[in-house]
Amino acid sequence: MASLSINSKYRMPSGYKIPVLGYGVYQTPADVCSEVVQHSLKRGYRHVDSAVAYRNEAPSAEGINKSGIPREEVFFTTKIPPKDMRYETAKEHIENTLKATGFDYIDLYLLHSPYGGKKNRIGAWKALVEAVEAGKIRSIGVSNYGVHHLDELEAWIEDTDKKEGKGKGGVISINQIELHPWLARPDIVDWCKKRGVLCEAYCPIVRATKNDDPLLAPLAMKYNKTPSQILLRWSLQMGFVPLPKSVTKSRIEENAQLYDFELTEDEMKSLDTGVYEPCAWDPTTSHD
Repeated sequence: MASLSINSKYRMPSGYKIPVLGYGVYQTPADVCSEVVQHSLKRGYRHVDSAVAYRNEAPSAEGINKSGIPREEVFFTTKIPPKDMRYETAKEHIENTLKATGFDYIDLYLLHSPYGGKKNRIGAWKALVEAVEAGKIRSIGVSNYGVHHLDELEAWIEDTDKKEGKGKGGVISINQIELHPWLARPDIVDWCKKRGVLCEAYCPIVRATKNDDPLLAPLAMKYNKTPSQILLRWSLQMGFVPLPKSVTKSRIEENAQLYDFELTEDEMKSLDTGVYEPCAWDPTTSHD
């Protein structure tokens, strides 16, 4: 495995690069968001993951602007809300994001979930594709998409490319899903890997519910790391882009200290639990 550092990036199918470690601001209150984003950037993060539904796009952008780091060096993600999966509303959200952040472009815009039915999902995707063509968004992708949702979107993209010309259907760069040893989702991960689509891992530390798990204890002791750091390292070695979130400054720093150790092949195997235990919602299984 190529050695990783906090500066490591992966190239997405869009051609743009994404920093391998992200800082998530889910549930981060708007009044502290700017400050913690600044702190994460000061500590080496270069990737902030927000969403319209989190109601903190503007303070996230403020934190990026106040950090003193040039805009082009910070990767910013947001998402069309689950309840608004429609062409018109998606278009509105894209304009609102540009207004709220003051940014000239958004690095990555995702569909937050596969809700709304096929027609609306495809409509919202179409709005993202058009915004890429207009230079408002650089890369696009999905979140919480199961294999059947990915198949549906891929079929539409291939059909559109055939009818309208290559690239007209857009390019899936990312699928952001809950991923950790108790929910490794091999079916979704394999689908993405085959196509070069990157998997972003939310809830990578299982909302701290596994801190006392016997699988993690010996590894934490061996490497003198916390259980969270073991889980984040697992995520990195799986080839995922983990998005740990915290408003605690010491925890933000701890979550970035992942590059001075490496789990062995056997240790990675020991974390292959084979179980399916989401700790958050699970829209990947929805069938509307």
